[in-house]
Amino acid sequence: MPWWHNLHHLGLDTPLIAVLWLFLFAKTWRVNYHPWEAYAVLFLMVWSTGMAAKLLRSSIHADPKDPLQIWRKWLVPAAAGAGLISAFLVILNFPLSIYLRLLVVAILIIAYFALAIFSSDPKGDISYPKHLFAGVAFAFGITMMAHVYLTSLTLQDLFRAREFLAFAVMCTIASAALEHWTRAKQSGNTAIQEIWQISLPLTLLGASALVFAVQEDSQITRPYYYCILTGAALLQVLNRTFHRFELCDIKILTSACFLVPGLIFQAYSISR
Repeated sequence: MPWWHNLHHLGLDTPLIAVLWLFLFAKTWRVNYHPWEAYAVLFLMVWSTGMAAKLLRSSIHADPKDPLQIWRKWLVPAAAGAGLISAFLVILNFPLSIYLRLLVVAILIIAYFALAIFSSDPKGDISYPKHLFAGVAFAFGITMMAHVYLTSLTLQDLFRAREFLAFAVMCTIASAALEHWTRAKQSGNTAIQEIWQISLPLTLLGASALVFAVQEDSQITRPYYYCILTGAALLQVLNRTFHRFELCDIKILTSACFLVPGLIFQAYSISR
């Protein structure tokens, strides 16, 4: 097994994405005071939540070839410890307004798991409401760690922010696309009409990001929309070529579609 597969099996790709995009939001929104605890808490919360979901799925399917079956003995206490450490850091270091935001995240996550567990489609169609809650929960969990330090703005301002909405849409499309690619690989069905269910929203997202970048006067905010455009373009390429890769490689490449835009942001910042 290639070493980069362990990055996904251990659930490290998702928290890396979260930390990177938190940095992008902090720079885009000009957060003057942004302590290291925000990044540490986000990393630990995303990793512990994602690992708990992975371990739950692994225990349900009980696949002996699943690496998590081997690592379960130390992953369970590690995930629990990460959750406790993140809660401890939140209590000691964060403003009181973070608790309302954490409540919103909890509601979104509960709604996602409820749809994932209790919604069943006999035709095996993709459950888009489930992915909507997943995308919004992930995007909100990241953005709130930057937005909470903008004391002059309210929670309603966060939900109305174009930067948040664009990222939430990209996360939602990526979540639905990953399920589509997984089912297509397992069934061998890569019909063009099903590919367009992912391709069309990505095209609209990329076009919107380009329009926002052109309209934006700020040289600080404009690179953010270039990141959204880059991510949408990379997901578009993967949507056309996913049948060439193994399933685990597809998941890693999906994570790469969110990590590469960080290089675009940094390159644009250096060039100014």
